[in-house]
Amino acid sequence: MANLLQGLDYSVVQQCMHCGMCLPTCPTYVETKREKNSPRGRIALMRSIADGEMEVTKGFADEMYYCLGCLACQTACPAGVKYVELFETARAEIERSGVLDGMQRGFWRWLTLEVLFMRPRLLRLVGWGLRVWQGTGLDKVLRKVSFFGLLPKAMRELEPQTPVMSGVFSDGLIAEVEEAKGERRYRVGMLTGCVQDLAFSDVNRDTVEVLMANGCEVVTPRAQSCCGSLHAHNGAVELARELARRQLEAFDVEGLDAIITNAGGCGSHLKQYGHLLHDDARYAKRAKLWDSKVKDIHEWLGMIGIRRPECAVDSVTEVTYHESCHLCHGQKVVGQPREVLKAVPGVVLKELPESNWCCGSAGIYNITQPEQSRKLLERKVGHIRSTGAAVVATSNPGCHLQLQNGGCEVTQPVTLLAKAYRAED
Repeated sequence: MANLLQGLDYSVVQQCMHCGMCLPTCPTYVETKREKNSPRGRIALMRSIADGEMEVTKGFADEMYYCLGCLACQTACPAGVKYVELFETARAEIERSGVLDGMQRGFWRWLTLEVLFMRPRLLRLVGWGLRVWQGTGLDKVLRKVSFFGLLPKAMRELEPQTPVMSGVFSDGLIAEVEEAKGERRYRVGMLTGCVQDLAFSDVNRDTVEVLMANGCEVVTPRAQSCCGSLHAHNGAVELARELARRQLEAFDVEGLDAIITNAGGCGSHLKQYGHLLHDDARYAKRAKLWDSKVKDIHEWLGMIGIRRPECAVDSVTEVTYHESCHLCHGQKVVGQPREVLKAVPGVVLKELPESNWCCGSAGIYNITQPEQSRKLLERKVGHIRSTGAAVVATSNPGCHLQLQNGGCEVTQPVTLLAKAYRAED
């Protein structure tokens, strides 16, 4: 039976020229200086499997999961290598081959990928339970008396990173249809996400208010599903396709001027539904139209022109900006978030050294590769502190949580813009 890498268009597999321009942009190669930990090294391994010269092994699987998937190599590549397609196909083949199968790993993949993130209402129920637990303050008490020291090491280290659940989820903050303020210029859909919905529903509300203030009527379907990026990046392609179909059913794609996302990692995947469903007779055409309409909030504001607020935000002056990998490398949205920050009266933007270097969150990388993730976080926090800015802005829930866990005060560009609009009332 042919493996999935052999099933790829061979032009994708052989694009890499092995020029090495990706090497200084790859966090894992910079850390180890080993060829196998570089993009071109990984591509060479993938090509060997596609050519039938090598079998999928545990060593190959470990290397593919050591990769952050940050896509910095795609930005650096002069040949336009489609690394994300190779990377996701390789991981899908790893899962198909079963070389990493084990009882514990299988349980957690089943619980997260197949159960929780496929059932939005169940995921919200778990979020509600966490909210109640955190609201009692018992988690802080148990942490103080080192109760969690009884847990296995991996869980003990992860527990303090548990995101704080929002007091109200997105459906409780955003009506299904919100009218534009003033003249309606556009009708847009709003994607609320899964982690974004549970932990950052206030950012979703801020996004809607910014859209309304810029002449958009906003349509937000209820209880939306996960976008599928978590599944696609972790080798569960069929589940990713099922979630893509659900999104296409939930939105009136033809009747919207744009479909807005405010999470960098999700947005990069959401713009790939056309590729994901290209051979689906029922959904292929609609998925292609969907791709053309999905816009990151900053990208959309840049397209339609930001209405500059009349009032400044309180208590925020100097801000630096960390770029979500999948926003800058995946979606190529680089200047627009900075323009949003510059549009807010009273905000002074201080440029961050290595602003587009991964912070170590990378989906679930901080769970699967905690040591390397921690090194990347320390590097990022050092650069943030070097700017002298009191606040760092970012535009992805994973980055937001990672930087918070690093001790930074974190906000989002759209939140500062929304605050400035509210100050006008």
